[in-house]
Amino acid sequence: MLAAAALLPVDATLGVVLALLLVAAAGVAALARLSDARGRGYARPVAVAGLRAAVQLAAVSALIGWVVRAVPLLLCFLLLMFAVAVRTAGRRVTDNGTWWWTAVPIGAGVVPVVVVLLATGLVPLKGIALVPVTGILIGGSLTATVLAGRRALDELRTRHGEVEAGLALGLLDRDARLEIARPAASDALLPGLDQTRTVGLVTLPGAFVGMLLGGASPVLAGAVQLFVLVALMAVQAVAVAVVLELVARGRLHRDGPASGGAGRGRPGSRTLDGAEGE
Repeated sequence: MLAAAALLPVDATLGVVLALLLVAAAGVAALARLSDARGRGYARPVAVAGLRAAVQLAAVSALIGWVVRAVPLLLCFLLLMFAVAVRTAGRRVTDNGTWWWTAVPIGAGVVPVVVVLLATGLVPLKGIALVPVTGILIGGSLTATVLAGRRALDELRTRHGEVEAGLALGLLDRDARLEIARPAASDALLPGLDQTRTVGLVTLPGAFVGMLLGGASPVLAGAVQLFVLVALMAVQAVAVAVVLELVARGRLHRDGPASGGAGRGRPGSRTLDGAEGE
């Protein structure tokens, strides 16, 4: 059996290679002038993300053995994971006070799945099993929430005239925004779908490889990976559906003209960014 240390030894060579890869990633982002819609470059965020990942993983590696010893500590750690995911997603989707609404899609996708896993005994209430499984689900829900929220709000900003036309035709605020935002938000499911469709043919995901390196049989490793992929699709589908509903109802929005926050603050109001409707 191939040992994990033989595949990726933790030594000075690994540190040098990681540093070179991080510099290459940031350098390419800088040379290609990769930036967001506001012109903010991605070179610095790439470098900072890599350094943060190193620090955070070092801290988690030191804490995980301590956390898994007691259920209260375990639950606190899971809540910390959830809070960080909510803040990260909210910051990516909007820069106003509605960011905290991202807790709803992330929680709506993850909590029921984790409860079912615990209730059926498929995952025991032990940190060594619950932390990685919950972390994978929270990460998938985070990704789907960010992609769906950004795409939906971007689409509403770009096609605000069509939303206004829908209102003029008699559609409710929610329905007019849903018609425009739904196709864009639904695209957030594509990464998960592609990963599931190509598993074993294009990539061997982390759960599968990790179990093989840990000594599990290929059949058991495949079963666990299949469970992870299907659970992720369920979590992400729920997250996208909830994000879409929050955006359509104006709970999650951006500030500024044509931001898609139509009628917010006045349930049933038929307005777009403060313009009077009927």
